[in-house]
Amino acid sequence: MKTILVDAMQSFVIEGEGIYQPLHELLESYPNRKIVLTMAPKHKMEEWGLNDLPYEVFSSELDPKKREPIYYESVLKHFNLNAHDVVCFEHDPEAVAGAKSIGIATHHYDSENRDVASLKKFLETNL
Repeated sequence: MKTILVDAMQSFVIEGEGIYQPLHELLESYPNRKIVLTMAPKHKMEEWGLNDLPYEVFSSELDPKKREPIYYESVLKHFNLNAHDVVCFEHDPEAVAGAKSIGIATHHYDSENRDVASLKKFLETNL
């Protein structure tokens, strides 16, 4: 069963609001493991609402950045996964490119419109 790599800020967690419930409900409809990906430094985790999430959290603390393929390589190594074991969604097109460059099936999540419907289609196709 594939693991879902979940974009943290502006997707799963909305700054000043907390967890985006429609997205959380969608993710909960899948039995798959979920890992929230962020670059947040440790001292910002609580402020940004990332310290008490319902899923595991991985942070690079800004080094490397999600736009770099090595970020995703680090995630896979940390959790003993390979690119075919995961699917990913991300709001930043450059981060999408970084994940795709190492073979991860990745969806560009429209965080402005909070397009959960297109993410659902991606997950149904790729899980």
